[in-house]
Amino acid sequence: MKGTTVVLARHGRTAWHSPNRYAGRSDIPLDEYGAEQAAALGRWAAGQGFTSLVCSSMRRAQDTAAPAATSTGLVPRVDDRLRELDFGIAEGRTLDELRAADPSMVERFVADPATHHFPGGERPADAVQRALAGLAEAVAADPGGRLLVVAHNTLIRLMTCAVLGLPIGEYRRRLPTLDPAGTVTLLFPTGNGPVGLLAFNVPVSAGWERQSATSEQPEHR
Repeated sequence: MKGTTVVLARHGRTAWHSPNRYAGRSDIPLDEYGAEQAAALGRWAAGQGFTSLVCSSMRRAQDTAAPAATSTGLVPRVDDRLRELDFGIAEGRTLDELRAADPSMVERFVADPATHHFPGGERPADAVQRALAGLAEAVAADPGGRLLVVAHNTLIRLMTCAVLGLPIGEYRRRLPTLDPAGTVTLLFPTGNGPVGLLAFNVPVSAGWERQSATSEQPEHR
């Protein structure tokens, strides 16, 4: 099947990964291990035949994309539309902390995070609209190519649901986990037709895969 392959990569780990704090508009950097994950992504990208490199405007995404830019020789195009959602009052807090403060709010969020997003935050539907516009522009600029797009956990899961025709309010149940530096591969067909999911949450480093499998996993965001 002909088309354009898009590999969506979550940025590397930050200090807020454990405990699983919401980091949307908070422009926090990669931690030491996140930098190692970014380096592993760069080594992996060197042999993948990528023809375009795009990343979010946030520091953690740009720093994750930098080794891939070096290894592939591609100049990253920074697109602010690929930034993470603004999580409003949830920024910097864990789901357990939010639940302790307002259990009914968290219950509504868990039931339908698209309709009942966190107060003061961005509507997931709005985030999907802006992100898909950026993704469509990147695909149109490199038809038939192989794109590496470095973005964010919730945004990638929302976009994946949207392009597969799944309700975006199901992203936490249908796609519960996307690990730092994990990748999602989509195939955008030439012409009209449904987008195909080729792979989800695939690691690029065997060492990182082993560590992720044995470490304690907090409740997903």
